[in-house]
Amino acid sequence: METIAEKKYTSKDFTSDQEVRWCPGCDDYVILRTMQKALPEMGVARENVVFVSGIGCSSRFPYYINTYGIHSIHGRAPGIASGVKLANPNLSVWIATGDGDAMAIGGNHFIHVLRRNIDLNIILFNNEIYGLTKGQFSPTSLIGQKTKSSPYGNTQPPFSPGELALGAQARFFARVGGGSPKEMGQIFLEAHQFKGTSLIEVLQNCVIFNDGCYNHITDKEVKDDKQIYLEHGKPMIFGKNRDKGLVLNGLKLEVVTIGENGITQEDLLVHNAKEQDTTLHNMLVRLKSPLAIGVIRSFDDVTLEEREDALTAQVKANSPFTKTDDLFFSGETYEVK
Repeated sequence: METIAEKKYTSKDFTSDQEVRWCPGCDDYVILRTMQKALPEMGVARENVVFVSGIGCSSRFPYYINTYGIHSIHGRAPGIASGVKLANPNLSVWIATGDGDAMAIGGNHFIHVLRRNIDLNIILFNNEIYGLTKGQFSPTSLIGQKTKSSPYGNTQPPFSPGELALGAQARFFARVGGGSPKEMGQIFLEAHQFKGTSLIEVLQNCVIFNDGCYNHITDKEVKDDKQIYLEHGKPMIFGKNRDKGLVLNGLKLEVVTIGENGITQEDLLVHNAKEQDTTLHNMLVRLKSPLAIGVIRSFDDVTLEEREDALTAQVKANSPFTKTDDLFFSGETYEVK
């Protein structure tokens, strides 16, 4: 695991001297500031933290965090981050990526890093648009969405990052609004503590090219009724008056009101993020109203590193060779004079 920090850090220790160059009002500022506040609480020595990014607005992230960082190439951050982590397991490795970077050109790398379950963390900035290249539709853009590359409306069905992740065997998936720093910070800490690949989808507003895409979910006036914040071991309850909840009706989730039709809080589903079976997690990911927020899945499983270490130990134990010379001089040999 990561080397424990000998000194007590503050958020300033993780703030670089680079000018932050995002559009005023962008949720990226919230994500950055929240991460800078969360890092000291993780207790990891600063020199053992690495941020890796691809290409996009989100991929400027490593410049603004005062740790080691790699601004890599489009869609390839998972491959590079995997190499960093496997080369030095003591590092705390984070990937900053966007919906286009991760799920278009980087889709192959994205699904396989989740499948392998390497001990690293992914923050997916999902603004449902290509922001850096000025407003083309992305893999998460909605059908009918008018963009620079779909002036008459997008005709391609969008990816659901959560469904894609669970289909790729992701062990940890969380979702949070871009304007919710308190919940976001807690999720960052939980992701860090999780042993394996964690994916955090941030519903990030792009004020220039897709402004207001999440207003119907994240606005203060509707947030309490349009979101359900899930916590492991707690009832699935939500609403401005905390009087609504989720029950299972056949093969579907159903919203009920406490006090109506004899419904009590005891009738509500209790969230189990650690369940191996993804059936209910998939239901929660697909739920549109209310939208499931928080850590939806957090299943502890063997990591790729642990599998590789176990295999290496097994091969070593069964090998007749203890050093390279044993291999070179085994079997039939001859000398050149």
